[in-house]
Amino acid sequence: MHPPTYSEAAIALQEEISRLVVTEGDPYPSLVAGLDAAYARDGRTVFGAAALLTFPSLEFVEGAWAACEIAFPYIPGLFAFREGPALIEALGRLAHTPDLLIVDGHGIAHPRRCGIASHIGVVTGIPSIGVAKHLLCGTAATPDEGRGSTAPVIEGGETIGCAVRTAAGVRPVYVSVGHRTCLAAAVRLVLASSDGYRVSEPIRAAHALAARARERGDGPGGAFILRNSLRGQYERRGRGEGRYDAERDPEDLGDALRHLRSHP
Repeated sequence: MHPPTYSEAAIALQEEISRLVVTEGDPYPSLVAGLDAAYARDGRTVFGAAALLTFPSLEFVEGAWAACEIAFPYIPGLFAFREGPALIEALGRLAHTPDLLIVDGHGIAHPRRCGIASHIGVVTGIPSIGVAKHLLCGTAATPDEGRGSTAPVIEGGETIGCAVRTAAGVRPVYVSVGHRTCLAAAVRLVLASSDGYRVSEPIRAAHALAARARERGDGPGGAFILRNSLRGQYERRGRGEGRYDAERDPEDLGDALRHLRSHP
């Protein structure tokens, strides 16, 4: 018998994790974390970011990111093994524990019912939702044009997610249960956090953080975090301690996020 390949071992673990996914729950969070990742230009490093926002007001509280060397090949359906380590590391660097995770990627709308949102939800124990821009499996009709219109994602007669129109006139996103929530609650929470844009605000904020980390170019040996406190100061860790005043820092994260909100 030959030893399992990367993909065979990962699929076996994914199938095991899928049995632990809970597809029930109706969270009413106070703090929501968006999770997203960006890749270095050379494809050797992934930057995972976690952005923590209040809910339902969607005010930015803090953000964190971590850079990890990519140790798993590019295989569709197995992104949790490429991006998951950096995302979980970033999540662990937040000063506050979120009540809900909204992840850029799929939950159970996945061939093995265990996308990255389910994987991270089970590993952390935090309720999670997957929000993706494209389907990985299953089919869905096109929702009506109005905000809040939905259409089920179906595979093999099973509803595994929902196509959701988060804003009038934009393409739908594909929402699925990650862990410890039901589909109706997942759709409700994604719509409540979308703030008039196609992509929900927590994921937009995490995307900005991941992109900023990539621009700074920190490598896998220098995992770091940048937090924006409510007093407008920054704390940076990993390569020494320092304080950054938002008024003096030319890379003001608060300004970046405000710019992002005004430029969809």
